[in-house]
Amino acid sequence: MILFIPTPIGNPEDITIRALREFEKATLFLCEDTRETKKLLKILEERFEFTMPNSPFLSFHEHNGRDRLREIGSILEKERVVYVSDAGMPTISDPGQLLVEYAQKHNIDYDVLAGASAVTTAYASSGFKSGKFLFWGFLPHKGSSRTSELIQVMNSQTDIVLYEAPHRIEKLITEINSIDKDRELFVAKELTKKFQRYYRGTAKEILNIFKTINLKGEWVVVIEANRREEKSLYLNDILKLDIPPKVKAKLLSKITDKSSKEWYKNLI
Repeated sequence: MILFIPTPIGNPEDITIRALREFEKATLFLCEDTRETKKLLKILEERFEFTMPNSPFLSFHEHNGRDRLREIGSILEKERVVYVSDAGMPTISDPGQLLVEYAQKHNIDYDVLAGASAVTTAYASSGFKSGKFLFWGFLPHKGSSRTSELIQVMNSQTDIVLYEAPHRIEKLITEINSIDKDRELFVAKELTKKFQRYYRGTAKEILNIFKTINLKGEWVVVIEANRREEKSLYLNDILKLDIPPKVKAKLLSKITDKSSKEWYKNLI
């Protein structure tokens, strides 16, 4: 049996009673980072009626997940396995997805407990009225793939929820501002933690706020849906980008009816 257990995204008091009891019964822990999990369990033991289990802890992350499955796959059905990510709902933007897939393929019983999630917490806090959103996770860190995905996000006719690291958050808002300075955003810093902060406004307004605050911490960004009728309104934004013609042609082909070859000919 494999149990996927959400852990607090900040405040330890967000742990559920069910999660505590399942932790106590676990015979094997698989963790995105064993150090983070042990630190959390120690805090839970100090603050709540919880006894730290004497069970092995193994790392299971994006770099070793497949190798780990080859190593321990044969014992997963026999053990009471708990998988946790560093914070929040496991398997969402998380290597635990590999474990779910493995359990399904090999008919291993598994269950996902309810609990903390930065995605739903941020969207519920946004005040956006559509009630519909797409979770995008992290954008690529740089390059044409980042530009391409951001253009898709900005063209979306559904609200989008993104995660962003503290050292890239200002870059992201700057990029959004360069495409559509009037786009409504909601940004949340350090959800459920001591220095939690909410900011809502246009991309231009948020960028101005960022000049006056400390940007350290984890961020969730909610981008309101594109209200423009034509995706081609972003053509000029792409044409202005200082990137190679071949890359620019591929981006333009994704939001128009022309092929990348046709665009390349026009660009050169």
